[in-house]
Amino acid sequence: MDKKDIKKVVLAYSGGLDTSIIIPWLKENYNNCEIIAVAGNVGQADELDGLEEKAIKTGASKLIVADLVDEMVDEIIVPSVKMGAKYETYLLGTAFARPVIAKRLAEIALEEGADAICHGCTGKGNDQVRFELAIKRFAPEMKIIAPWREWDIKSRDEEIDYAEAHNVPLKISRETNYSKDKNLWHLSHEGLDLEDPANEPDYDKPGFLEMGISPMQAPDAPTYVTLDFEAGAPVAINGEKMKASKIIAKLNELGGANGIGIIDIVENRLVGMKDRGVYETPGGTILYFAHEQLEMLTVDKDTLHLKQKLAVDYADLIYNGKWYSPLQEALTAFANESNRYVTGTVKLKLYKGNIIPAGMTSPYSLYSEDLATFDESDYDQKDAQGFINLWGLPTKVQAMRDAKIKNN
Repeated sequence: MDKKDIKKVVLAYSGGLDTSIIIPWLKENYNNCEIIAVAGNVGQADELDGLEEKAIKTGASKLIVADLVDEMVDEIIVPSVKMGAKYETYLLGTAFARPVIAKRLAEIALEEGADAICHGCTGKGNDQVRFELAIKRFAPEMKIIAPWREWDIKSRDEEIDYAEAHNVPLKISRETNYSKDKNLWHLSHEGLDLEDPANEPDYDKPGFLEMGISPMQAPDAPTYVTLDFEAGAPVAINGEKMKASKIIAKLNELGGANGIGIIDIVENRLVGMKDRGVYETPGGTILYFAHEQLEMLTVDKDTLHLKQKLAVDYADLIYNGKWYSPLQEALTAFANESNRYVTGTVKLKLYKGNIIPAGMTSPYSLYSEDLATFDESDYDQKDAQGFINLWGLPTKVQAMRDAKIKNN
């Protein structure tokens, strides 16, 4: 589609640096087209404050805020917890949110009769892939505009220059210009001093951490928390039933206050380069840990070990933007089935960045104290001799063959 034919654009709008300057840039470069800004509410809280006024002031015709928190949690995060999906220790915070945002963008673009969808993802990152694959799934004929792949701006400093020249208000300065992404599940920090892996993150610097505090500043007394699961899904915290998104929010409070869930990693991006980032995932870290504890008690060995292998593929799929795919549906079905008996209560102790198991129970426990005890039990230890003879028979036969070859 030629630029002159684009009359209406739906923009993925966060109010951050990239999307703030995209509105005037689109006006300048796409024939003063109408811009409908769409903000996906994925739990970024106060980042949505004042967004409508800012979007309209900078040139959008309107702002649509799509409430996507529960869709993200129930349809993507909970299955990922069941599978234990982690990408190189990263708990996939940004990757969890992108599919539901992009899906809603596509739906709104079709509803509004838009000619194109625009996003502010850079040409270096993973998010461009996540957005565009989801858009192709739900609006396959829609044109996609990615300014970072078109404009002459080369850096975040130049973006700030552009914002200042076009009177676009920003919440950041050049000194606090980290690239951040926030949702209910996590907060990421990239850029500035973090671009050099030799630099230690200053976790105690005021304003750096937003979802909690550093372990060094955490209380000297531990915090206990109990989590109830039904078929692998969280259903209650400290005995109080609530939906999963509320449980995560509560765990964020408890985990953040105890310095839980801060990681500093160099990860392998989809586009081929390594990238250094600091992630805050207090509630998610606790939830994953608790779920893993209960699986140890309730899932048989073969299923658990296969699930741990498939978790790598599931995490890759999410990280690489292929959530809306047949493979995801198949793997999610496995995650749900393998978690059929992951029901029970897990008690944890949170202390200065650590999560310490403090007991668990399940009506479907596979653990038998009578079998495992060091005291007298019904287990007949003589049975082990025959088992070992059969289990070791291939090893014995191989050794006999090797000895025969050597002697000849």
